[in-house]
Amino acid sequence: MKKIVLAVVLPWLLQAQSIPELFDALKSQAQVKADTMMVKKSAMQKKMATSLLYPKVDLFASYDNYNEATGMLPVPPNQLLDMVQDQSVAQPFSNEIYRAGGKFTMPLFVKSIYTTAKKAEAMQRSAKAKKRINILKNEAVIVGANANFLYLVELQKALDAKERSLLATKETVEIKVNNGRSPASALYKINDALHEIAIAKNNIELQKKKLISSIESLTGVTLQEPVSMEAMASYTKGNLGSLKPLQEKIKANRVEVKAQKEKLYPAVYAHGSYTFSSAKAYNNGKDVNEEYGDVGLVINVPLLDMHQYESIDLAKIELQSSEVELQKLRQELIAEAAMLENSLPLLQNSQKLYKESVADKEQLLTIAKVSYKSGRMSTEEYLRYEDAVVSQKANLYKTEATKWQTVMQLAVIYGNNIEEMVK
Repeated sequence: MKKIVLAVVLPWLLQAQSIPELFDALKSQAQVKADTMMVKKSAMQKKMATSLLYPKVDLFASYDNYNEATGMLPVPPNQLLDMVQDQSVAQPFSNEIYRAGGKFTMPLFVKSIYTTAKKAEAMQRSAKAKKRINILKNEAVIVGANANFLYLVELQKALDAKERSLLATKETVEIKVNNGRSPASALYKINDALHEIAIAKNNIELQKKKLISSIESLTGVTLQEPVSMEAMASYTKGNLGSLKPLQEKIKANRVEVKAQKEKLYPAVYAHGSYTFSSAKAYNNGKDVNEEYGDVGLVINVPLLDMHQYESIDLAKIELQSSEVELQKLRQELIAEAAMLENSLPLLQNSQKLYKESVADKEQLLTIAKVSYKSGRMSTEEYLRYEDAVVSQKANLYKTEATKWQTVMQLAVIYGNNIEEMVK
């Protein structure tokens, strides 16, 4: 019983009922998750950069064995002189020394750390922008594929109507052929036309499978039928939103050049350590324990670092490469946007003309059927009228699908919110 329920319910659960449901399904797929991980990675890189501003603290413990007695800590000369004169005093020298303690270092002024953190912020913005644009691109693909799916369904309906019309005509032709009023070739022509319809419908099914697979690869949802779509708004022309990920990356590249240069600046560090040492004095074998600590400041001034100079040059090359890529992409998008915008009015006009033409051809087909039945028209002429109606309907539906795709492409170029445009 459970298997029967699952067999009925599961396909229903996987079948999206609207475009927003497909958009929601898209956001749970691997591509979006991968982009999310890139955003998290860039956020972590920022944390790694700022973490260098915190003190670094280490604990240690060691055992050292020397071939000569070695000092456990520095001893001032005057203090050492008193120890030498009185051998009952355990001197802090031994062949075996146990040590434990801790040490810290902390940057007080390292300019490149702050700049590297700014670079990480820019990379995070770039990753977020890329994630958004990738979602828009995939949403556009879903809308375009669903529009083509709708086109194929409507074309299939037109073929079904043509098939019904031909089957009705075939009945009349069969009677005429049986009565000797029409040649048998007329029936062959009708049958051939029906076979052509069957072939066309089979090809439509193949195309539908490809579209279903395309949508499923993006959303994980297997459609049985296309979902309805309604345009809530058209695209909004403005800045080329598709460029934002690369623009933010260029900002990061500029900051990276600055950060590499700043690594040649003087840097100030604080440091300190504490060591507890334990051993047996070499002069009398008594146990001796000593403590030793220090704290201080270090100014590090790079004078010659060829590797760093090369790193600066490499950062400059990466910046120039990104700028050239941006220029190239901007030119491509401007040209593509102009082409798509110019094609929209033509598509709208084609839609209007195709609708009018379909209405005219349907009227002509009705007249042709009467003429054919009355014997005033040949089979070939009649079939041409049938073909003309379906062909023009196909042009109309294809134009509507192309219009959807055009608007979606423009929405991606300008970075519009597709979810607000379609429902």
